Amino acid sequence: MTDAAAWQRAADPARRLGHAVEFHASIGSTSDRARELLAAGREGIAVVADLQTAGRGRRGRAWESPPGVNLMVSVAFRPSLDPAALGLLGLAAALAARSACVTAAGGRPLWLRWPNDLVAADGAKLAGVLVETALVEGRPADAVVGIGINANWRRADMPPELVERATSLCELTGTDVDRVALLSLLLGALDGELRALEDGRSPVPRAREADALAGRQVRVDTGSEVLGGRSLGIDEDGALLLETHGERRALHAGEVVAVREALPA
Repeated sequence: MTDAAAWQRAADPARRLGHAVEFHASIGSTSDRARELLAAGREGIAVVADLQTAGRGRRGRAWESPPGVNLMVSVAFRPSLDPAALGLLGLAAALAARSACVTAAGGRPLWLRWPNDLVAADGAKLAGVLVETALVEGRPADAVVGIGINANWRRADMPPELVERATSLCELTGTDVDRVALLSLLLGALDGELRALEDGRSPVPRAREADALAGRQVRVDTGSEVLGGRSLGIDEDGALLLETHGERRALHAGEVVAVREALPA
């Protein structure tokens, strides 16, 4: 476990996102707390917890993690973005997680699995991102970015249903990582990604370079149907381009549930 005072070392007053850190030994949801802080006029505070009792992932799934081994953090802010660019926040946040994790993993290659998962070369999931946004009169009003990174969770301690499809930084490096240092790297990268996006610089070209799916046969669950086909990469607006049944489709939401070929080494 890391005490509250230690987590403060990850804060940087010069940053918009992560200028302060609020630590909880246990909390329902870091994203809910970040949203509360934003509503009270406290933008950009990183809420981190050793244990979430009501954490959530995509599609309302529960986000489960043992206490004190992984990094779970949420930041809420008011983005200055056109509505069309709001959909790129997930890619930007995933790139921030990738930057932090590649550094923590000693430069080992990591890949993005659309829409915003971070995976190792064998396809095992290392981190996930959940972005929740709200519009008022068609304009972005607020955003909450929640990021979970498997830091020091060893496969021997994972539940059987996760062992074959998840990994962690300690599994990749063979040693535990400093979660406070990892948080500092993550917040610095996330702050930079938001500034770039607000300045009109798209994350898509860099996401394409790290794309784990381009050219591969995949199955995608859109929520209303499951589509199989060949991934053609990421569109300019962040959609997954899928060649399926002889047609080209742009998927703006969904989850990749299967990848046939191995990921690049």
